[in-house]
Amino acid sequence: MRKTLSLLTLAILAFSLVGCANAQKKLGRGLNNTVEIVRMGEFRRSMEQTALFDGPEKGYSGGLVTGLTRTFSRTGIGIFEVLTFPIPPYDPVTDHYAGSPPYPDNYTPGLVSDAMFATDTNLGFSGGDVLPVVPGSRFRIFDTH
Repeated sequence: MRKTLSLLTLAILAFSLVGCANAQKKLGRGLNNTVEIVRMGEFRRSMEQTALFDGPEKGYSGGLVTGLTRTFSRTGIGIFEVLTFPIPPYDPVTDHYAGSPPYPDNYTPGLVSDAMFATDTNLGFSGGDVLPVVPGSRFRIFDTH
């Protein structure tokens, strides 16, 4: 009986995960939102937007609080979606946050120049970020994308 129950549980888990594109989207969205606390895109965007629309004096105080709140909320939503990805519904949990994490308006990320995306590296014309580990590093060499 015990062996049958564990095989039944394994079969149900396998059938619920195989071929579900919506579950894969939910897991990807959840992983993307979970690392928001490291990426801090929501925090930077909130600081920037508060400073632009409410003035610089509120940008450092109100933007800080709003940014931290939105960062923790997005991270919590991401953890929830990772834990519940095989369970419907597969739509985003809330309408208050976009499916993809935001970037500040003054920065739009591009593709990293490496062998996967830039095929000219075999010819010796390679570039890339100077310091890709540093958040907000925008200086790129030979960026033609």
